[in-house]
Amino acid sequence: MSGQRRSVFITGGTGYMGSRLIPRLLERGHEVRALVRPGSEKKLPAGCSPVLGNALDENSYVDKVAPADTFVQLVGVAHPSPAKAAEFRKVDLVSGLRAVAAAKTAGIRHFVYLSVAHPAPAMKAYIAVRSECEAAIAAAGLNATILRPWYVLGPGHWWPYSLVPMYKLVELLPSTREGALRLGLVTLEQMVTALLAAVENPAQGIKIVSVPEIRLAKA
Repeated sequence: MSGQRRSVFITGGTGYMGSRLIPRLLERGHEVRALVRPGSEKKLPAGCSPVLGNALDENSYVDKVAPADTFVQLVGVAHPSPAKAAEFRKVDLVSGLRAVAAAKTAGIRHFVYLSVAHPAPAMKAYIAVRSECEAAIAAAGLNATILRPWYVLGPGHWWPYSLVPMYKLVELLPSTREGALRLGLVTLEQMVTALLAAVENPAQGIKIVSVPEIRLAKA
């Protein structure tokens, strides 16, 4: 741990990543407040303070972001697939842009954003939305850590394990190594650890954390 206690505001705190990240943050002594819709407060672990609001409307929560110094944006459509292109724009894009606006207004010192690896041969709409949010972060002048996984292995997301031997092979070939590493698989534990490390080691400017760095993250 960097030694400094962070005050963290998190969106998507009851989701796949957030529900696992918040306990780790609390264990490390950080203050955590999570944006939730009314009625979802009980989904948060003890020690995490709920903030009632709507991730798609920054006006519902922007005045509640302070005194956080760190904003973690994890809202996104569950189980992304090419069939969900319209949902990506309605949820991932809107919530991302609203989060950037709220963070800038609140004077957030470090913004942590869960993006996606790119370029890639698939998931064009998903990548386009995440890229728009990355551009908004840069335009806002925020110090930010942007994490770019491709596929996260974990409960309900095990099927790509069958592809591990193929990944190992193409990572060895010079012609395919770079793409295989960029679009490699990471585990849920590696992803949560990388998010925790991002919170505890705030970037100056914009730091991109790709698959190889996610795999090596320590906290």
